[in-house]
Amino acid sequence: MENFIVSARKYRPSTFDTVVGQLSITTTLKNAIKNNHLAQAFLFCGPRGVGKTTCARILAKTINCSDRTDNIEACDKCESCKSFNNGNSLNVYELDAASNNSVEDIRNLVDQVRIPPQLGNYKVYIIDEVHMLSQAAFNAFLKTLEEPPKYAIFILATTEKHKIIPTILSRCQIFDFSRIQIDDIAGHLANIAKKENIKAEEDALHVIAQKADGALRDALSIFDQIVSFAGNNITYNAVIENLNILDYDYYFKVTDFILAGNIPSSLMIFNEVLNKGFDGHNFISGLSGHFRNLLVCKDAGTIQLLEVGNNIKDKYKEQSAKCTVPFLLKALNISNKTDLQYKSSKNQRLQVEIGLMLMCSILTVPEVKEQVTVIKSARLAPVKAPAPRVTQAPVANVNVAAAPRVEATPPAEKKRAIIKNTGPSIGGLLGKKKVEGEVASDNTGQKKIPDQPKTPFTEEQAKDQWLRYANLIKTSNGYMSASLSGHLPRLKDDFVLEWEVENTSLQETFEKEIKMNLVEFLRRELNNYSLQLFTVLNKVVGEKKIYTSQDKYKRMAEKNPTIQKFRQQFDLDIDF
Repeated sequence: MENFIVSARKYRPSTFDTVVGQLSITTTLKNAIKNNHLAQAFLFCGPRGVGKTTCARILAKTINCSDRTDNIEACDKCESCKSFNNGNSLNVYELDAASNNSVEDIRNLVDQVRIPPQLGNYKVYIIDEVHMLSQAAFNAFLKTLEEPPKYAIFILATTEKHKIIPTILSRCQIFDFSRIQIDDIAGHLANIAKKENIKAEEDALHVIAQKADGALRDALSIFDQIVSFAGNNITYNAVIENLNILDYDYYFKVTDFILAGNIPSSLMIFNEVLNKGFDGHNFISGLSGHFRNLLVCKDAGTIQLLEVGNNIKDKYKEQSAKCTVPFLLKALNISNKTDLQYKSSKNQRLQVEIGLMLMCSILTVPEVKEQVTVIKSARLAPVKAPAPRVTQAPVANVNVAAAPRVEATPPAEKKRAIIKNTGPSIGGLLGKKKVEGEVASDNTGQKKIPDQPKTPFTEEQAKDQWLRYANLIKTSNGYMSASLSGHLPRLKDDFVLEWEVENTSLQETFEKEIKMNLVEFLRRELNNYSLQLFTVLNKVVGEKKIYTSQDKYKRMAEKNPTIQKFRQQFDLDIDF
């Protein structure tokens, strides 16, 4: 029975041109050999499986080749290349620093450096996982690394560059290996499959490449595993079944249900995912990535960020055409919050189900839909008006005069103080360009837009729209919704509305969070862009008596003498 050789060893690159995904590094090394500008110490750093040790071996083989090609590659025919290929070259010395990390090991290495090469021009010392050397071993290595013999070249490889002391780093040429791109890994796997007479679907190879996370060695190991499972026909379904990966189809289906507002079907899809043994966190994280991919497909310039096979990419383009950008942003926000709150939730399944129900409600529940499209986007997009839209302007370099206080006639028992708005106009806050002839703000601090409708309205009409707005924000801000519903505004002259508030806390919250959107909403719905809104703070005249604990007890005892008897019966003391 013939021994099996894993693909990571069988198809390990033997020349610079066969190295995958590190073109800039291999080109630099080839030019250094060609121009005879070789450094005496190299540091190859980067994540696992990206070709650090492979490039070190190719460099060691190429610089000792006696008959290099015009493309600066080893010939594989000379005596030096043959001995290297057979693994008995005396010019290449490999040291695993993970198991040889003491001072004594480095001393043995330094002793060997003194012996010149018997064949070829250089002796190459490859030290893998160099960050595992002890502090004393690093210090013992410093002098030799700084002034080695002309024929000695050191190549250090590590996955953790930050653990190497600065004095070592300063003596090396540093090459940072990057993670290999998914398309490069998938293309390399396709070539290997062709050589091995294996039929492999493109989407299947892309899934393997994504699972490898930029490491070609991991991708080759997974490839061998799939071949053992599926034989010589690697399909997409075989890959996701063997690697326990959630199929893209689940995300496409659940997104269709979300767009249709079909809550029951969305929950059943999630239940099916759980029954197949997948984690809810894995599902919601993948759904966030799915919405991200749909958003990427909305623009031709960003579609290249989609790292999937062509068949899956076509599905993304098709579904992306059904979605709007505001919907995707809202769905992304919900799925991201669900992802963040998943681990801290005691009922994790319910957490995901709530997220799915909220997503299904984006386009179907009238209150949520209108709230999202009207209120939440008010700060992002101009509000549509019956008349042609006029661009609002900032009040840059314009001093806005403080608005005079408007005094209301107080009743006998109360004193009313009208709270004015002395801040900049809405246009100033939005930072838009000033249009000629536009009035930045009036004496109330609220913008009046010229040449806009000023349709008269009654107090009842204003109250109806006021209650409608309160109902729209009920789900997102129940406190303010209740406050708006509990107190309705009064209509004054010149389209001025007054709203009474009972305390400064409510007034401050209203001014900061609600007022701007509410004014825009009322102006648009009543078709009157001269409408103004003021808050009126009610203050009770006179001083309130402050009761002590003793006063409160006496008052309670007067109303209920049983309290006094109870205290005397049990001989209780009162801490006043």
